[in-house]
Amino acid sequence: MGKPGAYLEHERAAHTERPVDETIHDFDEFAVPLGETDQRTQASRCMMCGVAFCQSGMPFGPAGRTSGCPLHNLIPEWNDLVWRGLWDEAAARLSITNPFPEFTGRVCPALCEAACNLGRDEGATTIKDDERAISDHQWADGGPAPLAPAAPDAPKVAVVGSGPAGLAAAWELARRGASVEVLERHDRAGGLLMYGIPNMKLPKGVVERRLDLMRESGIDVRCGVDACDADVVRDLLRSHDAVVVAVGAGTPRVLAAKGVETEGVHFAVDYLTASTRSVLSDEQPSITAAGKDVVVVGGGDTGTDCVATAIRQGARSVAQLEFLPAPPDERAADNPWPEWPSVRKCDYGQVEATALQGADPRTWATDTLEVLSEEGHVSGLHVVALDWSDGKPERIEGSERTIPAQLVLVACGFTGPERSVFDALGVEMADGRRVLPVMREQGAHLTRSNDPSTPIFSAGDARNGSTLVVTAMADGLACATEAADLLGL
Repeated sequence: MGKPGAYLEHERAAHTERPVDETIHDFDEFAVPLGETDQRTQASRCMMCGVAFCQSGMPFGPAGRTSGCPLHNLIPEWNDLVWRGLWDEAAARLSITNPFPEFTGRVCPALCEAACNLGRDEGATTIKDDERAISDHQWADGGPAPLAPAAPDAPKVAVVGSGPAGLAAAWELARRGASVEVLERHDRAGGLLMYGIPNMKLPKGVVERRLDLMRESGIDVRCGVDACDADVVRDLLRSHDAVVVAVGAGTPRVLAAKGVETEGVHFAVDYLTASTRSVLSDEQPSITAAGKDVVVVGGGDTGTDCVATAIRQGARSVAQLEFLPAPPDERAADNPWPEWPSVRKCDYGQVEATALQGADPRTWATDTLEVLSEEGHVSGLHVVALDWSDGKPERIEGSERTIPAQLVLVACGFTGPERSVFDALGVEMADGRRVLPVMREQGAHLTRSNDPSTPIFSAGDARNGSTLVVTAMADGLACATEAADLLGL
């Protein structure tokens, strides 16, 4: 159980970050992990609770947001192994539930730590950092072992999409003995792991080495393949025993404002993709913030990533507009542990912007009314403040103002998957607030499709709408288990 009473001796000490005057000038990773001795000390603080909420992955409270690990990682067990310096055993224990700890150890919001019993009073165990340390140690020692190759007569499964859900499904299916082929329409595999998350938060070499291991394990990863193409669809249905669609929730939510089609207004995902392409190719990005006043409309991780990317590209100023009111600095009485803490956070993008501009770039409770333009290009935003005191937004009379902007990035979330892939495969879709595939049974991953001879499954954000990397991975693993059971693996 770690070191008995260690949490009474040692305070929580998480990883640090490189100085802002360094990070803003490059796209290198900003996180600085603790040394091995310090990380073992942090792992020793784990109490191996009788009820380990950290690994529960359950919705708590009226909002129903998950708290605890959706992968149900065996957290107390590998924390104890880290404390004892048994890194190989810790990696083996972690691999039982999490195929890609190098990803979650970097980009997960640490739902586990929100549910940690110590988090109520003493500072949660550094579970996320411990997880990354286990993974980094394993990769430094040669990396995880490749999977055994599939048998010549193994069932063939195609996975459409190579984001976290698709890769998790592909890995688990291959582990269960299937012959797996992953199809990706972009030039590089990885989905949002490659193009949706900036290099400074998830270095692309980390993604590439995992893809190399998957290829070494016999998983065929093919890029530049569009599953909407009629010939591709014909091959999928004719040559495979099952298809898993894990294309993510790629349809961005449109900004409801006049003039949104004005040149210089871009969806956040397009901007981040262009930036990562430029970093990987060492060329100028097709969309740049250099020398411009940038306004990011929307919050969350994507909004933060846009703020940080714009700073690195040399923006003149960066502002961020949040539609919702500012959360409290501390838990409200109606938001008790182990619910996810609805409190104000300042992530790396806001930290960097504050250091450069002297103030938090965020303006809360603000609605965009119109995109202004000069000579056909965006010149600013006409916005209004909102009053949320009655629980719903009311525009405040006399609060309208104009914010200068030559680049506007829309980070308002996603409405669901691009339905074109499902349409091409003949999968029934449900039209509602979010357009999602219809499952044959509630809670299942097997879809209703026109071709019953080839079962078509769906996983991750393509099935559920936009979620977290860890949640998408968990759903990809669940889908793979369902498909493997159907195929007799």
